[in-house]
Amino acid sequence: MTADDANSEDIVVRTTPSIRVLLERAARVSHKSLSEFLLEAGIKAAEEVLVDRRLFRLDAAAWEAFQDALDRPVTPNPRLAKLLSDKSALE
Repeated sequence: MTADDANSEDIVVRTTPSIRVLLERAARVSHKSLSEFLLEAGIKAAEEVLVDRRLFRLDAAAWEAFQDALDRPVTPNPRLAKLLSDKSALE
């Protein structure tokens, strides 16, 4: 699906004035209309959400390897545990 495919229906979005200004600025520096910017960003976000939910097929050997990997106990990873317990830079 491309932005051109979606020109037949309206989508109404409510937002605050400050968010609208932010979106308009981003659209302007991207050399796009606000509608184009929002539609392209929405399509990209939708594809990212859905990409992990697609059907995939495996032959018997690959299925066994996949099952073995899922059944394997998790090994402790102290560096990952520390990373996840530290305060985020965004907090």
